[in-house]
Amino acid sequence: MNWGSKVLLGMGCFMLFIISMVVYMFAKHSGDALIEEDYYEKGITFNATYNAEQNMLNDDAQPEISVSEKQLVISLKDSATYHLIFMRPSNKAEDLKLEGKTIGPDHLILVDRLHLQKGLWFLQIRWHNKGKDFFYKTNLKL
Repeated sequence: MNWGSKVLLGMGCFMLFIISMVVYMFAKHSGDALIEEDYYEKGITFNATYNAEQNMLNDDAQPEISVSEKQLVISLKDSATYHLIFMRPSNKAEDLKLEGKTIGPDHLILVDRLHLQKGLWFLQIRWHNKGKDFFYKTNLKL
């Protein structure tokens, strides 16, 4: 084997390596938990989210969150319809979305902890009350 054949063989192996890395990265992207699928839509509606967060701060409507062994209790200032999103940074498949209305005179949201693994969770609460939208997000360590 002369040196020209070795150079061609080396270039072929290198190109095969690069092509396999590109295929791997594109396949890995589909399960990546750090990239949101609706990234551009969230950018377009950023002002609505910002205004909802400002409503929460201006009305002093920050929810109170307490964690027990069996459930997570979220208390809102007034009765409302809500949308909860629990996002797990380590595994997108464990993300959980809930919606409903608050319960009782204390305006509680009860979440069963049996569905939530131990570790770090990102919690987003979006609720609507008296014609206003509210938004709150925090990190939870369960």
